[in-house]
Amino acid sequence: MTFANVGTLGTQPGRRDEVVAILTRRNTELETAGCLLYEVGVDDDEPDTVFVVELWTSAEAHRASLQLDSVRASIAEAMPLLSGHMSGSRFTVTGSPLRA
Repeated sequence: MTFANVGTLGTQPGRRDEVVAILTRRNTELETAGCLLYEVGVDDDEPDTVFVVELWTSAEAHRASLQLDSVRASIAEAMPLLSGHMSGSRFTVTGSPLRA
């Protein structure tokens, strides 16, 4: 079943766009690792927050992706720009009205 990871990342004041730039860099390894969707968004009412929605082939695929050199490098680059305020949910997707 598909695994979803949905969350927010708090950024240091004024650093949101830098985090967005890091998270939206093209990374073909993610698809190979089992990533079906990786969307990054912002809300101008929350100027120091980045929203992330991920869909993976499995929880194991998501966990394994965290060991990819490209992912580890992105995490290391983004960490100093984050405030430490994070939230999120992880769940197994059970269906959708958009597909059979």
